[in-house]
Amino acid sequence: MSLTTRLLAAGVAALSLAVAAPPAVAAGRTSISLAGRASISLAGRASILSAGRASILSAAARTGTLERRRVDAVPTPKLSWHSCYGWAQCAMAKVPLDYDRPRGRQISLALLRVKARDQKHRIGSLFVNPGGPGGSAVTMALSAPHFLSDALLDRFDVVGMDPRGIGYSDQVSCFADMVRQTPTMTTLNMGFPWGAAQEKAYVKAAGQEARGCSTTGRELAGAMSTAEVARDMDVMRRAVGDKLLTYLGFSYGTALGQYYADMFPDRFRAIAVDGVIDPRAWVGSAATAGQIQDDRLRSADGAWKALAEILRRCAVAGPDNCAFSESPLRRFAELSERLQRQPITVGTTTVTYASFIGMVLSALYLPDAGAEVTGLAAELYELVTSGSTPSRSTLATASDRIGRLLRRGPGHAFPYDNSFDAYAAVMCTDGRHPASAASWAKAVARADKRATYFGRAWGWASVQCARDNWTVHDEDAYTGPFTKHTRYPVLFVGSLWDPATNYADAVSSSKLLPNSRLLSSDNWGHTAYGTSACATGATDRYLLYRSLPAVGTTCVGDNQPFRTPLSAPADQTAQAAGAFDFATATAPEIAAQGLPAPGSPKVLPPVV
Repeated sequence: MSLTTRLLAAGVAALSLAVAAPPAVAAGRTSISLAGRASISLAGRASILSAGRASILSAAARTGTLERRRVDAVPTPKLSWHSCYGWAQCAMAKVPLDYDRPRGRQISLALLRVKARDQKHRIGSLFVNPGGPGGSAVTMALSAPHFLSDALLDRFDVVGMDPRGIGYSDQVSCFADMVRQTPTMTTLNMGFPWGAAQEKAYVKAAGQEARGCSTTGRELAGAMSTAEVARDMDVMRRAVGDKLLTYLGFSYGTALGQYYADMFPDRFRAIAVDGVIDPRAWVGSAATAGQIQDDRLRSADGAWKALAEILRRCAVAGPDNCAFSESPLRRFAELSERLQRQPITVGTTTVTYASFIGMVLSALYLPDAGAEVTGLAAELYELVTSGSTPSRSTLATASDRIGRLLRRGPGHAFPYDNSFDAYAAVMCTDGRHPASAASWAKAVARADKRATYFGRAWGWASVQCARDNWTVHDEDAYTGPFTKHTRYPVLFVGSLWDPATNYADAVSSSKLLPNSRLLSSDNWGHTAYGTSACATGATDRYLLYRSLPAVGTTCVGDNQPFRTPLSAPADQTAQAAGAFDFATATAPEIAAQGLPAPGSPKVLPPVV
């Protein structure tokens, strides 16, 4: 590979292509170091870089004829922005329900933007998505001043577009009203079933959800595949006046980013995806259609790997630094077995085996997963141990921790919460799933042997997609290829201990796109942005300047388990920063928090 090509692959040429150069760089005198060894004057090598750039761009794929015809036939919406929620602007836009009929039935999309603070040096718009599927990009954009770096807030209008069927956009509803929805959701809200009786009830409820989405919610549920959202985003890119898309997506939002890159490979300037889903595993193939989705995604395996490592480190750390350090793997298994036999009551909350594993999974989503998982396990182990008399302090601490972790889990609100309808509609129209819901119990039992505790927790999540119940389909869903040579690089960010999006998916996905880069992060929790200056800075530099991290870069999260003695005072600043949950808050609740004070610490992205 020539020096020019290596420079381009490392992102050096991307700096010269960026809309604006970094403020600290003087125009015409830029010198860039490559891995601390080679430097090249961009001013003196303009002709070489231009030739190399032209070669790479000529090899890049173009948006296909069919997708161009679909989205370009839609007139650019005129957005009437108005002030909302204190520091933001809101607008609604109409898009076709079916892009094959651009002037047919229209649906409404909700958009919110937080305008760049430095309009003079504004690069464009940064579209964000928090994942789910079912998360609100509108509320994520509203939260941007709290979690995005100042550099991004200065240079981009941060835009959230709630996907069709979701949030403040026209919502999918699989039941006519709450009265019909409630019995189904009451069963599905158990987390996952344990035992034959619960499994039978759960399969029945999942079938009711599927049939509701395939009948009552059919029109919108059958048009909610990720491909439709990518088409909507391309139209909204035009609507906000951007020639090329800039995008930051988390969790399921990484699938949306990859779909856009493959469907519109010449229409983006930068796409960063953090907490990566492998789109081939998400969709499935003829060979894997009989597998439940998590047998392909392996989220359960990532969660088990993270839990096993935490318990291993806990044992090494000892009782001064970890509350559950005495034979933690054995005692965690004993605790689980006791809860399988008999739930316990803590305060006003009944803790079942399923809710315990759900709380552990919620704790694994956090950067301080080590302390949260082992603290919960220690408190509950004491409560289920015969002859133990827990102190008032233990009971109060356990009750508080359980309340916090359960609030992060699934829940449904009055009068009609469509979050599960939205989750199901996207997952089931995007991918291939087994023929019969009756096959799930055996499949998740096998998964639980492979990924202890979490095979069931993740495996049951897609049972509503069984083909004998879910019968609505999106004929325009995109199923690949996911290997396009894009015009500009895509940045993939994967966390080694992610319990939801397995790090292996980030590795495999980054290999699909020839023009991409993987950034690894040794942090705890779900996604990497905000867990270290390294991960945040590398993502920021790519979005701002299209500058890629060096090949093989691995960041290390600031919060590593069991480094601090249990006797040390609690970090009040960290506790205050995490007191408000932006991931579950509504737009009015976020607005009531106000803008962060200058210099206040950033919170983690509100990923769902």
